[in-house]
Amino acid sequence: MIRIEMNRVGGDYGFEARDANGHVITTDTSPESGGMNFGVRPMQMLLMALGGCSGIDVVMILKKQRQEITGFKMDISGEREAGKEPSLWKQVHVIFELQGPIDPAKAERACQLSMEKYCSVAETLRRAGAEITWEVRVTA
Repeated sequence: MIRIEMNRVGGDYGFEARDANGHVITTDTSPESGGMNFGVRPMQMLLMALGGCSGIDVVMILKKQRQEITGFKMDISGEREAGKEPSLWKQVHVIFELQGPIDPAKAERACQLSMEKYCSVAETLRRAGAEITWEVRVTA
């Protein structure tokens, strides 16, 4: 079982999340909602989790294929449901930007495998109704 400890540490809505290894993330809500901009919004953290999960997958897959990655950036954007509570992610788009002497077909396949098969966060978002799209860009 995984445990996360949450402690309120900044204003009314600022929390610090700590995992069993001591890694810390701060969360808060927007000033418009009474927060202090102390940390990441929880729903934004879901998109960050998607990037972390998929990024690990893509690097693992490409390393197994002996592809050299000299740079890797992801741009993740999303749109939430309007006028609903809770307001879930309805559309998420990921741009994978890989650098290095990487075979573009292998990069495309690695990203596809991550997004459609291996990334648990992507599947969690999909099961919640989000449409996830992506594109892959490879430069030398």
